[in-house]
Amino acid sequence: MTNTSASPQMPPARGRFVLLLAFGAFALGLDAYVMAGLLPQVADDLHVAESSAGQMVTVFTLCYATAAPVFATALAGRSAKAVLACALTVFTVGNALTALATALPVLLAARALAGIGAGLYSPMAAATAAGLSGPERRGRSLALIMGGMSIGTIVGVPLGVLLAEHTGWRGTLWLITALGLLALAGITLLPTTPAAPPPALRERLRILADGRVAGIAVVSLLGGVASLGLYTYLAPFLADAAHTTWTVGPMWAWGAGGVLGSLLIGRIVDRTHQPFAIVGCILALLTAAHLLLPSAASAPWALAVPLVVWGAAGWALQVPQQHQLIAAQPEQAPVAVALNSSAVYLGSAIGSALGGSVIAAGLAPATLPYCTAALALLALVLHLTVVRRAGRRHAADTNQTAPDPSASQAG
Repeated sequence: MTNTSASPQMPPARGRFVLLLAFGAFALGLDAYVMAGLLPQVADDLHVAESSAGQMVTVFTLCYATAAPVFATALAGRSAKAVLACALTVFTVGNALTALATALPVLLAARALAGIGAGLYSPMAAATAAGLSGPERRGRSLALIMGGMSIGTIVGVPLGVLLAEHTGWRGTLWLITALGLLALAGITLLPTTPAAPPPALRERLRILADGRVAGIAVVSLLGGVASLGLYTYLAPFLADAAHTTWTVGPMWAWGAGGVLGSLLIGRIVDRTHQPFAIVGCILALLTAAHLLLPSAASAPWALAVPLVVWGAAGWALQVPQQHQLIAAQPEQAPVAVALNSSAVYLGSAIGSALGGSVIAAGLAPATLPYCTAALALLALVLHLTVVRRAGRRHAADTNQTAPDPSASQAG
């Protein structure tokens, strides 16, 4: 007799497919964060100011954010395999051109191209992983994708910077290009799923106007401002609050928390089936961690605690957020997840810009975490009010349209 009580397991082949998608996310995570560590070398090689070379990070981030909804909508009729292959091709070409760039305009154009490919790949990979795994293991599959990105940060970024010290910054870009090619080869092994019909313009506008989707996206944006935005100014914060220029240890602590959070959050979501409550807890932890950073900065061991919590909360946030979006728009999951991805990276760009502005205006870098804590708290308030109300309305509408079981049993 077959044991029907056992929990469903993902077929091994599908599990391997999810790992292939996570490998591509690893390459994206490395590319998104390593350029900040290569900034001095790039500026010196191209004979430009570091502030000018730093625009390559802004260009990548903004293109990442804007590419996700535009191309996910434009390519909605293509198979997931075709879209992922196209995304990795653009990403790989962009990084190869970055490695070959000899002038700032070419560098910025190449980083824009890489950002477009990354912005197209990330949400499609998440939606594809969720579709391959099924509802019962969706959280773990989404966590693997986020885990690939976080591992690319904590493992790939230090290795990339170390490689650049021996081969120059272009050597690191050639490494990322090679990783992109390997990920592209892995995508060819994915099954070709039937192409969904492209959503009509009215349907696309309905998704954008969905109060629940919009609320979740705003919370993700504020989370990106608070979490990823502050990361850009971790070095100035440490110099002001801890009186140290040593950033490797704190970055490792933040990255270790990111890996821990992104790998554990999937199991938590799958076991509790409460993504809304989990998001609330994560935002509360993010707020507390940022509030503790200034006071803990004087002691290295004490500083590690809020850094790890901050990294874990920041990276864990997007898995339950994506879970909520897919539940809200199951028929248009790639478009909805793409909007969330855009919100996160727009938040990163806004956070970097605002952080630089307030520091330039005279705010001490040591107090910057108080500002980001306020933004995280605002995200928590919106989550507990706007998103909650939208979710209740959605549930009420679903109950009204659901068939009455008693009606089918009558007669």
